[in-house]
Order: sequence, then structure tokens, then C-alpha cells
Amino acid sequence: MKHPIIKSPKPLGVFAKQNLHEQIAEYLGAKIVSGKYLAGEILPTEASLGTSLGVSRTAIREAIKVLSSKGLVEVRRKTGSRVRSQRDWNALDPDVISWQFSGDGILTGAINDLTELRRIIEPACARLAAKLATAEELAEIEKAFIEMEQAAGKTEASVEADLKFHLAILEATHNSFMRPFGALIQAALRASFRLTNADTAAYRLSLTKHRAVLASIRNGKPEEADIAMQAVLRGSQRDIEHALSQPTLSHASAQGKKKSNRRKRS
Repeated sequence: MKHPIIKSPKPLGVFAKQNLHEQIAEYLGAKIVSGKYLAGEILPTEASLGTSLGVSRTAIREAIKVLSSKGLVEVRRKTGSRVRSQRDWNALDPDVISWQFSGDGILTGAINDLTELRRIIEPACARLAAKLATAEELAEIEKAFIEMEQAAGKTEASVEADLKFHLAILEATHNSFMRPFGALIQAALRASFRLTNADTAAYRLSLTKHRAVLASIRNGKPEEADIAMQAVLRGSQRDIEHALSQPTLSHASAQGKKKSNRRKRS
């Protein structure tokens, strides 16, 4: 049997899986988190999905199990698979996070939640890094910053360097929960950095703020590191708002906001 889902002109996502049922779960999961399937809505039957995607009912059934385990759907006998409310989703599941930040448009609510989370966590992490970073950890932060400087004007390279810089600071906190936390939100951070780093002028201004974070950590000044990271995040928030105000992105953002409101009313 051929699998049209695999040969779709639009990839199933940045993190597409090799396993067929996981690809199907990603395809359906992205539709759920983007609001194409709303809370309370019944998904098409296994037979219907199998026919439209060119896969077996067994593959569909396994994919639905994956979605159920992540809190996106509940499976009921006779009525089928019903999409669950967003409050029931496993919000910290890596796939659920990545699906919210993949596809044609990023949901405004998701990007705002990420920004708020970063404002809560990252200044405190910079403060801890200024107190606790070893020579090796400081070298990793410096290396990432140099890569950020070298990547100016190259969106994808700057995104990866920016990510390395922030993850290196999380690592330097010596908090055992920070490494898995960083790994957990990598997909979301990449999506955020793609929004902000595409503007070369804004990116160069951001470099100045990142340099201040690095200097404060290197000099062992926790309070200054905290303040410098707050400045980075304020700038990031402004850059995100500017990016989302652009015609193509603002349309996707408006669609995401409209779908989010429809979910709340469901």
C-alpha cells in the first residue's frame, strides 16, 4: 500500500517521525492544536482517515492511541474519538509543545505563554549561572555567543546559536531540572527565535543585550545578570510583537486567536 501522507507536499512537521503511526499522530495532533479540529468534535472514523491518508486502519488506531496518551482525544465506544479541551492536553509533552510551534502559523497564545514562562525562569537562571558557572560552562556560553555574532544575517544559523546560548545558561545553574526543561522547550524556542532573528537589525541590537548577559555571568555579578536577561526578554517580546504584526504572520496569528476563542466557547 502506498502512503500519500508521507509524500505530502507539506511535511508533517519539523520533527517528522519515521514510524508511520507516529507520523499520522503528528499530522492529526498538529490539526488539533491548531484548531482545525475543535474541542468536542468527533474525528473522522478510522476507515475514513485510512482512506484519505492511504494507510491501514491499524496505523490509524495506533496513532489515536498516541493522541489519547497525550490528552488530545478521548476514545469512546460507539461515538468514536472526541477532541478534548486544551486544558486536558498534556501541556509538557514534547510533541504537544512542538506541534503548537510548527506548521504555517504560530498560535498567538502559545508564543505569549512561552514568553511569559521565559520571563519567570531565565532571569533567575542567569543569576544562578553568575554564581555557579564553572570555567567549562562559561566557555560554552561564550562559544555560543561568538556563534551568534558570526551568524548575523543567517536566520537558521542564528537560531541554533541563540538556542545554544540560552541552554548553556540553563546548564550552568547546576539545577537538575533545568537540562530536561531546556530540552522540553527547544521546539518552542526555535520557533520564537525564527520570529525574532529574521530581522537582521533587531538581531544585532539583541546581540548587545546578550553580550551584557555574558559579561555579567563572566564577572560573577548575579543581580546584573538577572537585569541583563530581563532586557533580552523585553527586547524579544517587542521583536515578536513586531513580527506578528506583519501581514502574513498577523493573518496566521489572527486565525490562531480566532480558533483559540472558538475552543473556549466549545
